[in-house]
Amino acid sequence: MVVGAGVGGIQAALDAAASGFKVYLVDKAPAIGGKMSQLDKTFPTNDCSMCILSPKFIECATNPNITLIMNSSIEGMEGIAGDFQVHLFEEPRYVIEERCTGCGTCSEYCPVLIPDAYNEELSKTKCIHVHFPQAVPAKSVVDAARCLFLTRKECQICVPTCKNKAIDFHQQPTRRTLNVGSLILAPGYEPFNPLTQSQYGYGQFSNVVTSLEFERLISASGPNSGELRRPSDGRAPRKVAWIQCVGSRDESSGCTYCSAVCCMYATKQVILSKEHHPEIEAVVLHNDIRAYGKGFERFYERAKSMAGVRYVWAKAAIVGEQADTRNVILRYRINGTAVRDEEFDLVVLSVGLHAPDANRDLAGKLGVQVNQHGFCESPAFSPMETSRFGVFNCGVFHAPMDIPDAVTQASGAASLASQLLSKARGSMVEKKVFPEERNVTGEAPRVGFFVCDCGTNIARVVDVPQTVEYAKSLPCVVHAAEETFACSVDSIGHIIETIKKEGLNRVVVAACTPRTHEPVFQNALREAGLNPYLFEFANIREQCSLVHMADKDRATDKAKDLLRMAAARAMLLEPLYRVSYGVTPSALIIGGGIAGMKAALGLADQGIRAHLIEKSNGL
Repeated sequence: MVVGAGVGGIQAALDAAASGFKVYLVDKAPAIGGKMSQLDKTFPTNDCSMCILSPKFIECATNPNITLIMNSSIEGMEGIAGDFQVHLFEEPRYVIEERCTGCGTCSEYCPVLIPDAYNEELSKTKCIHVHFPQAVPAKSVVDAARCLFLTRKECQICVPTCKNKAIDFHQQPTRRTLNVGSLILAPGYEPFNPLTQSQYGYGQFSNVVTSLEFERLISASGPNSGELRRPSDGRAPRKVAWIQCVGSRDESSGCTYCSAVCCMYATKQVILSKEHHPEIEAVVLHNDIRAYGKGFERFYERAKSMAGVRYVWAKAAIVGEQADTRNVILRYRINGTAVRDEEFDLVVLSVGLHAPDANRDLAGKLGVQVNQHGFCESPAFSPMETSRFGVFNCGVFHAPMDIPDAVTQASGAASLASQLLSKARGSMVEKKVFPEERNVTGEAPRVGFFVCDCGTNIARVVDVPQTVEYAKSLPCVVHAAEETFACSVDSIGHIIETIKKEGLNRVVVAACTPRTHEPVFQNALREAGLNPYLFEFANIREQCSLVHMADKDRATDKAKDLLRMAAARAMLLEPLYRVSYGVTPSALIIGGGIAGMKAALGLADQGIRAHLIEKSNGL
């Protein structure tokens, strides 16, 4: 069982399932994704966050060996490693998941607007809604605390609008017990709440936002559809400040630790701001910059060298706002010089990563020790282990860390769980069955094009509607369509249905990168009964929109060239078939240091022969 369905929990679940184990993925939210699903981009590559997550979402949703248990929390646990009994409490969704298609009709008729938690309450959503556009499961959920029927026995307008009769206000909370061999804890974090620090003016001045709120402001799925606008008046900011270490390295906040990510996500946000509006003046006020990861220093130097960007070593506080413009007045001192006041259109608080009380509560129920800050206590050389044998941890539950580190730890935790349960490997898994493959031999090519906006990553540079119209004019193309996120569950479903409806026998997707997304679309072809190698990928993000950001007309012309080449190649594609070979159950490990020895022991414990090579005369 994996507790927490952020990127760490998702990775742990996928790795454990791939290793031959049945996995329960549990989260208190109505959909998987965690905080990463709210981010616009990730540092230091500025890759689209949702583009990284969507293939993992689809794999979790379609893997027969992963069961998603949403709206649920752990009440307690008994037993020993290999035989735990975990007690779950599940809140009602008030929607029958098997019947709901996520069409959104119920939301259209719902009269109640509520703050949208996914958008950090910067916008409104309906009381019955899908958690976010790419949500998995893509099922509606009712906010019980604000629903007119559940609070006052009024309304029920949404009920007759659902043709599948999926809305059920008679659902009740349920409890159940699951027997599992191991647990992986990945409950994540909460951003530090700056309301407790009055010097930052958060909650008092509308143009003071947290770093996560800023992510939603610039995200394509955010309240401004990818346009950077400040909250007070919707105007594009011309001058933006970032205040670092809000809720980190600060005794007054109770969070004396470094949150590990704030320097880099602020740097990322500076770069993204300049991409949205090159004329923006950006000022980062900091104690120091900790750019210690792979490629991080280069990323920081890139931001610092941009015109109009200043990194200032200073402590800062917000002292007021201009009554007419709502601009924020920020006060700071540089290197012991006189105090200086400066006016900004928007101020972003780079808030730290905080262990919520719910994490302490979870640890207490499971008998897992945490430190004074609420993070998991682990042995020095085994960071994925906990104080309870058979229970592992990863991600920010262990300590503040960035996404790559969280994913790496998640894979490590899954490996330890697999090692513990190696004797049961393969005993409960199911094999995914695809429809019978359609024989297209001798058929004239019928090519279908699906061109992705990638939110705004592609659509902000390439004229996608014009590109789609161009694709329709190419030989043998019988269908061409635009998709906001081609890799989302809804879009994959649309691609599958279109293949069947239009009788497509070749498919081209013009999107971001085949490295992570090609298997997703190939599986879509298999679901539609086509050979997966009748697929071609046109990389119009990495090879077009990212490198021609400053010249939209030429970027659009190049996108057309890439589509034309992809169509020409697609017409020549023939079915291919994979061949399986036996695998020798042994591994060669080069290097007998602590990492090599741990790897060898882990493999040996799973019954895999390990050959450990060291060039010196001892380990």
